[in-house]
Amino acid sequence: MTRLAGKVALVTGGGRGIGRALALKLAREGAKIVLNDLDEAPVAETVKIVQEMGGEITSVVGSVTEPNFGERFVAAALETFGDVHIIVNNAGYTWDSVIQKTSDEQFQAMLDIHLIAPFRILRAATAHIREAVKREDERQEYAYRKVVNISSLAGLYGNAGQAGYSVGKAGIVGLTRTLCKEWGRYRVNVNCVAFGLIETRLTQPLTSGEAHISIEGRELGVGIQPKLLQAISTMAPLGRAGTPKEAADAIYLFCSPESDYISGQVLVCGGGLLM
Repeated sequence: MTRLAGKVALVTGGGRGIGRALALKLAREGAKIVLNDLDEAPVAETVKIVQEMGGEITSVVGSVTEPNFGERFVAAALETFGDVHIIVNNAGYTWDSVIQKTSDEQFQAMLDIHLIAPFRILRAATAHIREAVKREDERQEYAYRKVVNISSLAGLYGNAGQAGYSVGKAGIVGLTRTLCKEWGRYRVNVNCVAFGLIETRLTQPLTSGEAHISIEGRELGVGIQPKLLQAISTMAPLGRAGTPKEAADAIYLFCSPESDYISGQVLVCGGGLLM
């Protein structure tokens, strides 16, 4: 079945991990994909996989925090596929410190990636969505569009050492619920998925020194000490971390037609872990 045939889906952070798993899931369901990631190589790999599946995909490489990225991203969707039906704000990373060691730059970077970038993308899509809905009303075609924002248990409950990350992920919940009220008249379902522990490069076990990711010239440490990782995993009632595919499946629930009367909600995908 191709439940999303004809739909155009925009996915940020789609070169790896959860974003890649989601792009593949949406493509299998018939959606045309507009893929973003910061780095060219993982984007090219995801694009190749989707094309080998027979899917349609285009890419926009670069940082979602660039001031004009939202306009560029939406324009790529319209120029290539002519519409926007699904927007998933998935891009993100962690830059952790206790508050007394958190710089202004560090705190702002977490707000930029997790809150301001999604805001700009959604703002950029507004004009098209409004005009598209007017045309659909004239034809008496009443399709629903989908926005899925990504939060975290840290955004719902806070987490020591993650002041900036937690605030950014809490803010995206507020934006989700606000747009639910503003965009309901446009038949847009706006929801949020909050993740617990998911197996990605950000949560990899530190078995041989500190791992790093490169973000706009910054080398940032990532990963979790194995004993702490095991402890967090066993805290979840299901007794383990989630996989990128399972995380993508949670997002897909809000992209599917089954969510047409669900909006303004936060779904926790954490194996039962509620902090």
